[in-house]
Amino acid sequence: MNISKNTKSIVDEGEFDMKKLTTSVVGGGQGGRLSMHALSVSEHFELVAIADLRPEVCEQLKLTYPGIATFATHQEMFAECPTDVVCVSTFPPSHEEVTMDALKLPLKGILVEKPLGHTAQSGRRILEAIRSHNIPIAVPHGLLVRKTPIEIIRRVAAGEIGELKLVEIQNTKWDIINAGIHWLHFFVMLTGNEPLSYVMAQCETSTHTYRDGMQVETTAVTYAQTQSGIRVIMNTGDDVLINRAGKDTLFRIIGTKGQIEFWGWENGYMLMNEKHAATTHIIPDEFETTGHQRHLENMAAMIDSGVNDYSMAESSLSALEIVEAAYLSSRSNSKVTFPFDEFIVPVQDEIWIAGIPYDGKAVGRDGRKL
Repeated sequence: MNISKNTKSIVDEGEFDMKKLTTSVVGGGQGGRLSMHALSVSEHFELVAIADLRPEVCEQLKLTYPGIATFATHQEMFAECPTDVVCVSTFPPSHEEVTMDALKLPLKGILVEKPLGHTAQSGRRILEAIRSHNIPIAVPHGLLVRKTPIEIIRRVAAGEIGELKLVEIQNTKWDIINAGIHWLHFFVMLTGNEPLSYVMAQCETSTHTYRDGMQVETTAVTYAQTQSGIRVIMNTGDDVLINRAGKDTLFRIIGTKGQIEFWGWENGYMLMNEKHAATTHIIPDEFETTGHQRHLENMAAMIDSGVNDYSMAESSLSALEIVEAAYLSSRSNSKVTFPFDEFIVPVQDEIWIAGIPYDGKAVGRDGRKL
């Protein structure tokens, strides 16, 4: 993956002339509302309908968007109010069903919230189905349409901190699948989507925390390594100590000739390299439009040009593989090797517990002779 090309496709403002695209949204939660707002303020879209299982949500949205049609199910909406574009903004396990139903319409484009699916296999089926219909997809990773992460990716690609070696991520009050999908997607983009070697993770679930309809960890550490040895270490959970006062997210990007620190959704970053002996705090001018609007308008430009770019969806799927591999590693107490779709959980005939005395009876290998 060419980082500079990829980033350019989602940040450069394209001018195009086309009729407004009619659009509907499935799901009135946070993701759906972000899409609704973006659609309502964009000159390229007309928001005409939403579907949500909760009547009170539909009533509230009618007040926010007067004249909008509301439906109790996406099936009713697709049957009575087909649109050019559909935004799938439900919880991850339902993405595949809603997407497959949407693809029965004569769609021009589709947005599917991240993660693409609740599993990498489901996400892959979704992407392959959309490809087969030859329409563009938007996967609204907001981090990748903000000035700070975009500048950082370009600086790393240009070698401003030397060879990339390590990315450390600290995030509190969130988890691997709901926020970590953003952070790991950024890592994937930062490495140019370099193939992974393996993932290892440990999750503890003592508080039975759930977010966005998914059971998640109380505390976790995720470790992944690319084939060339670039590492990412991500600490997530309900209460994670962040090593920078006043921040709830922290990235440290370490290279052979410098490092960069930034703080998730916050605009600005700190750079230290050969040209900046003392750490320099850089605050870019942020884009005026929201992340969802930028992703949707990038999709509208693809519809207008007839040229589809699936690189964002592909890198999102790569991040989802890391997410699923992390949870699988923790559950199976094993290192998950890549390619992920070829990994088979090893059968453990013997229970080998690290850190206890060797009894001399179990079949093992003498580490001193390795």
